[in-house]
Amino acid sequence: MFGYHLFLLYRYLHLPHTTAMGFENYDTKAWVERVMQDQAKRDVPLSVISSNISAASYLATVSLTLSSLIGTWIANNSSIFQSALIYGDTRSSTMTLKYISLLICFLLAFSCFVHATRKFIHANYLISMPNSNITISYVELPVIRGNEFWSLGLRALYFALNLIMWFFGPIPMFVSSAVMVLLLWSLDFNSRPLHRYEFPPLAANKKTGSEQVTTTVEMATTTEYRRG
Repeated sequence: MFGYHLFLLYRYLHLPHTTAMGFENYDTKAWVERVMQDQAKRDVPLSVISSNISAASYLATVSLTLSSLIGTWIANNSSIFQSALIYGDTRSSTMTLKYISLLICFLLAFSCFVHATRKFIHANYLISMPNSNITISYVELPVIRGNEFWSLGLRALYFALNLIMWFFGPIPMFVSSAVMVLLLWSLDFNSRPLHRYEFPPLAANKKTGSEQVTTTVEMATTTEYRRG
């Protein structure tokens, strides 16, 4: 699992268009650019951001609750996984290491989801700001960072699932890791070409006058995105 995610990180940093996260970030940038150009219709994007905030807050609550349960389990010094039916090392020091590793994963997931919520709230403020001269790239950054923290939180939960299988022995953990890598391989990598977005012109009337401003938005080409 760890080696797979190192490989995924390398592809995401150097060949983002070949990963699902990079593909989603490309679409997100197009969405933000279109939203910032159409100032008359900000309700829908604010609703989308609010949905992301709610989902991140919910998963943060779940992670914190599971962390509390693991902490309580450690405090009670439970011996349910120290029976003779469990294959592998069942010494108290090893079990403590397993509990602490699982607790760290849940706390890391909680921290990532909290940071994702913070970034989405920041983006909400920027998008809802009336009559502002904020650049599009300034709004893209918190949205992309929120998506990245969201993905990191999910990865921490994936690792926690493998650590749970570790309690039942090294063989269940190995099988769980192999199955998880195969599933993530089919979900994390992208083979579709990037779509080149070409938006129709937008016309908006200013409140201070009758002058009409026509803005044409065209996303960067696939080659330029790959270089970035």
